[in-house]
Amino acid sequence: MSETRGRRKFYSGPMSQPSALESVHPRLHLGTSSWSSKDWEGVFYPKGTAPGDFLAFYATRFRTVEVDATFYRTPSLAMTKKWAAVLPAGFRLAAKVPQVVTHEKCMEDCGPDLDAFVQGMAPLGDRLGPLLLQFPYHKKASPITEKEFLGRLERFLPALPRGPRFALEIRNKTWLRPPLLDLLRAHRVALAIIDHPWMPRAAEWLEKIDPVTADFAYVRWLGDRYKIEEITKSWDRLVVDRARETQSWVGTLRALLSRNIDVYGYFNNHYGGYAVGSIELLTRAWDGK
Repeated sequence: MSETRGRRKFYSGPMSQPSALESVHPRLHLGTSSWSSKDWEGVFYPKGTAPGDFLAFYATRFRTVEVDATFYRTPSLAMTKKWAAVLPAGFRLAAKVPQVVTHEKCMEDCGPDLDAFVQGMAPLGDRLGPLLLQFPYHKKASPITEKEFLGRLERFLPALPRGPRFALEIRNKTWLRPPLLDLLRAHRVALAIIDHPWMPRAAEWLEKIDPVTADFAYVRWLGDRYKIEEITKSWDRLVVDRARETQSWVGTLRALLSRNIDVYGYFNNHYGGYAVGSIELLTRAWDGK
């Protein structure tokens, strides 16, 4: 190992295979929403790991990650080339589409923005995972009604760039109806299945609708950001008991996997307090421990 400005540099050579931590099923790809939390140093990352080496270490433990930072801006080609250089074969890096597409322009006149983002992610090659279109909750006072949203979506989806796979997240549970699902299914865009206070519980996703709209499924464990930040703002340990919910999710995930599709799943720190710990909890629940 070499030294970098007094800090130990980890994993500058070839990557090892991911650990068994998230290897509960060959088609279930579990990861976290971001790898950059400094609170993980000493509990997940070895103490003294430079932030620039976090991703390389992360890729020895997991085989997928969701990038949150791309929501705020398109990464430079230099950045995505750097990511690609440290990711092993078989790893998949999912990323949020920039908010200019989903929030600021809400799918209108955003072709150049989306194209620039996809081109910026191109250096990842076969390491590129699904791209997430995360939309906000549209209140009753919002000009974006269900009808308006579906109209925009109907114009937007045929123009999606070829190549990447896309997932779409909404936070208006009353919109989880055939008009939306059929439209996503027609364009093979996955509906993001999320654990969020405003949305259905784990089993309800399968009881009330068929949420599979593509040849893969996309699951996000988000939790309640506001409530958990009343408890902690340090993301290095579990502070919310999610045992019951996690056990319920095992059944939902098994049902999704029975469809013979890949399932990508990402835990946020806000779900239980420590995303890596949430994966460990799911792994134990999967094995019945």
